[in-house]
Amino acid sequence: MDYQKEIARALLEIGAVGFKPKEPLTFKMGMISPVYVDNRIFPSHPEKFHLVIEGFQNLVKEKNIDFDMVAGIAVGGIPYSAVLGYEMGKPSVFVRKESKGYGKNKRVEGGDVNRKKILLVEDLVSTGSSSLSGVLALREEGALLENCVIIVSYEFPESKENFEKEKVMLHALTNFPTIFDQAVEMKKISEEEKKIVEDWYTDPWGWAGRHGFDKK
Repeated sequence: MDYQKEIARALLEIGAVGFKPKEPLTFKMGMISPVYVDNRIFPSHPEKFHLVIEGFQNLVKEKNIDFDMVAGIAVGGIPYSAVLGYEMGKPSVFVRKESKGYGKNKRVEGGDVNRKKILLVEDLVSTGSSSLSGVLALREEGALLENCVIIVSYEFPESKENFEKEKVMLHALTNFPTIFDQAVEMKKISEEEKKIVEDWYTDPWGWAGRHGFDKK
């Protein structure tokens, strides 16, 4: 099965991809975008959710990834990490975005990761800052972490550079170019929207300024 293509199509079929060229969204890191991908919808579509888990299992086998535990980044990665761990007979933990500020004041919850080989699971990566913050939190508790599996990568150059810097291999089930190609093939995007999104993807950080969306 071509998981890259099939998961891209699944995202479009369940309405997890939106094109909003006239009302762009602002990503967490500040980038303004006319398109978004919401993987949180997958669990409400069991058949498509199963496809993602199956895809992750295939990716682990294909890349020959050896691991002791699965860790999901809160909140988007948790459903996938928990089910993947269950299906593969591996313990799973999760990583908070930040510590609670009370109790044990930990970011890693659910088990001891010290000296354990961890497979990190995330739903989406743009620049990778959230995922890599989780990597550092796990390593601070003694985890051994070299691999991260995700559903969607925007494939921005920053993410590749950031993951390489931390010596983490990033493995994506699908990516934005594939999703975009499938959106065109499935007629989920108009010709006008297609041109706008193409323009955005050639220079994501400069797009808002060129179209007047960065003005207060």
